[in-house]
Amino acid sequence: MKPHCKQIVIVILSLFLLSCNAEDSAPKIPVTPTLPVLPPVTQVPTTPISGSVKYLALGDSYTIGQSVCETCRFPEQLKTILKATYPQTNLSLKVIARTGWTTSNLITAINNENPDSNYDLVTLLIGVNNQYQGKDFSVYEKEFPVLLNKAIELAKGDKKNVIVLSIPDYAYTPFASNYGEANRMKISTEINQYNTFAENTCTKNGVSFISITDITRQGLSNRNLVAPDGLHPSEIAYKMFIDCIFPKVKMILQD
Repeated sequence: MKPHCKQIVIVILSLFLLSCNAEDSAPKIPVTPTLPVLPPVTQVPTTPISGSVKYLALGDSYTIGQSVCETCRFPEQLKTILKATYPQTNLSLKVIARTGWTTSNLITAINNENPDSNYDLVTLLIGVNNQYQGKDFSVYEKEFPVLLNKAIELAKGDKKNVIVLSIPDYAYTPFASNYGEANRMKISTEINQYNTFAENTCTKNGVSFISITDITRQGLSNRNLVAPDGLHPSEIAYKMFIDCIFPKVKMILQD
């Protein structure tokens, strides 16, 4: 190679290397990840309440807290947070619930116990065993409105004092993980049917309906949301239930 050609090549290589070094030394612009936009949490100011508050929880295993400690179930967690929020108020809790109960069983139990109609707050969560036991959906269509009316009656006849919770979806638990995709989809579809009917019935009657089903549909991706039995909600899941319903409970008690 001729001397002048070598000089040209050296110059070109030098310019190229300088260009690379300049790019490497240029400051990097940090990329900010796009975070999901979460809905704002409803904040209800705390207004002191005096006297006493009577709370009645109606339901099945999800209310009695199958496979979790007594203070872990959602009615007890709600009672605890209410005591902390209203320390001057006398709070009492009565639970009418048992594992395996259908709407028919709950109606019978309420009639047998015949509780007083003087509760300041009533929660109702029922229906999963109608679905699990293969009861005809018409049974729920007939009996859920009966239970809703009974809940209103027990809440001093005031529909504003009643909260209905949606039915959890056990298709998203380790218990149901071996059912097969088709069977699990069938469970979810039927749970949706029950919840839609319950929500529509509540809307027609002016009763608050709060959905917690999506929380339980995280059960396979977040094992901490499932109790040790692999089927029922855990203490953590019940705490998430409370996060959903507590603002409404405060509104009820402070109204």
